[in-house]
Amino acid sequence: MGYDRISRILHWLTVVIVLTMIPAGLIMADTENRALQDILFIFHKNTGALLIVLLAIRLSWRVTHPAPPLPAAMPAAQKAAAKVSHFALYLLLVVMAVSGYVRVRAGGFPIEMLDALGVPSFVPRDEALAERAKSIHATAKFTLIFFIVLHIGAASYHGLIRRDGVFSRMWPPAGRA
Repeated sequence: MGYDRISRILHWLTVVIVLTMIPAGLIMADTENRALQDILFIFHKNTGALLIVLLAIRLSWRVTHPAPPLPAAMPAAQKAAAKVSHFALYLLLVVMAVSGYVRVRAGGFPIEMLDALGVPSFVPRDEALAERAKSIHATAKFTLIFFIVLHIGAASYHGLIRRDGVFSRMWPPAGRA
């Protein structure tokens, strides 16, 4: 038994957004090419705003549509590890999205898409808050990358080696009604 179609679509949209944001974020923070940096900052901020909305939808859907059970033959330790890693991924995605938003808005910077839509800032301008959010964002990124790599590794293990049906619960991206 696999995830429903909406869960799969939300998962894979999240994958696409996050896997484009990570390299953009890493490059923008490390490049000295100001033109490239500006383009990447605009992309990263605006895609992050989309990610916040997507995460809210995804978490709401997940609360009302629980994950299908893991195979009965899966060891308890693997089931526990899956539960912890999924929780960590959700938590870290929220921490990254919110800390990025707070860093930008508290720092007085625009989020062009939200500004064009007339969405007000929900955070006051506050340099100390912006610096704390920047620190949280910078620290959490490596933990998020670790859990993404762990998640991809576990999915690959179940899909390519174990072939126990765990991978096919989420693949293909728009499968099952």
